Amino acid sequence: MSTEILAHHKEHHRSTPKSLFGFWVYIMSDALLFASIFATYAVLRNNTYGGPSAGELFSMPFVLTETLILLASSFTYGLASLYAHHHNSKRKVLAWLLVTFLLGALFLGMEISEFTKLVSEGNGWQRSGFLSAFFTLVGTHGLHVTAGLVWMGGLIIQVLYRGITEATMSKISVLGLFWHFLDIVWIFIFTFVYLIGAI
Repeated sequence: MSTEILAHHKEHHRSTPKSLFGFWVYIMSDALLFASIFATYAVLRNNTYGGPSAGELFSMPFVLTETLILLASSFTYGLASLYAHHHNSKRKVLAWLLVTFLLGALFLGMEISEFTKLVSEGNGWQRSGFLSAFFTLVGTHGLHVTAGLVWMGGLIIQVLYRGITEATMSKISVLGLFWHFLDIVWIFIFTFVYLIGAI
């Protein structure tokens, strides 16, 4: 019996680097997806067809608040990962994962609020090439955040019932890659869509 347990333990250590490598491949393919959408936005950003431009539509204090919330969620996720890998504290891991989830949900709520306001004012994705590209780019990021929140919710349940194990620590690491990647993508969106658009 002990031989089987040892074999399973070794197999887990072999499979973890493979799954991490596989996820890095996914991140790279996702980066290419966002790069293509950014390129499309760059081509269409001035095609307003007489409609409003980025500078006329977006509230920089609102977007800056949104950005700070997402960056804060990256920091709190880092704390959850730290307590999982170095302190083995289930209670603190759960607490920081929950804070991260709430910050991510707040960010997503603000994004949906912005979209709703634009559409209600007649500035939906069909208004111009610029708005089509904007909704596609920011909406794709929002869908990724939604997927991350669903994933994080499942992870919180697993940590709650299974505790800090090698399996849950591996999942925390992989989700961390995804969550930090979304932060990096948002920084590019904030810079090229909102900041440059406001100038």
